[in-house]
Amino acid sequence: MRLHDLKPNPGAKHRRKRLGIGESSGKGKTSGKGHKGQKARSGGSIRPGFEGGQMPIYRRLPKRGFNNAAFKTVYGVVNLDSLEKTFSAGDSVTEDSLRKAGLVNGRFDGVKILGRGEITKALNVLVDEVSATAREKIEKAGGTVEIPKSEATK
Repeated sequence: MRLHDLKPNPGAKHRRKRLGIGESSGKGKTSGKGHKGQKARSGGSIRPGFEGGQMPIYRRLPKRGFNNAAFKTVYGVVNLDSLEKTFSAGDSVTEDSLRKAGLVNGRFDGVKILGRGEITKALNVLVDEVSATAREKIEKAGGTVEIPKSEATK
């Protein structure tokens, strides 16, 4: 069998229904759009939640509670097993080095090291947050953990 011999299974592909091809086709004249009205026009669609001018339900219901999501601190998370694979003994682990290694991507307020996996190399970790188990394992392996002063005061 070669690539040019491959074909879809019988019945897997359907012909596209051609609209407006004569009355006897079953989809002629108005092409399945009925007679006139907003939905028959080109570009005639209504947005989700529109209720024909009636006050929509999302505006009729009262808003309650407090949402602090806009102000929450989002950390890029890295586990110890990733550090073990990526860095060699004596390396300094900072946000920049993690980004260069491809372990952290995107926009974050800081980087947090978590304790999944084991570490055998002595690393100098300088990040915004470190979990208690991660700190314990890093120091047990002979490494150091530092948190910048500006982050520690938050």
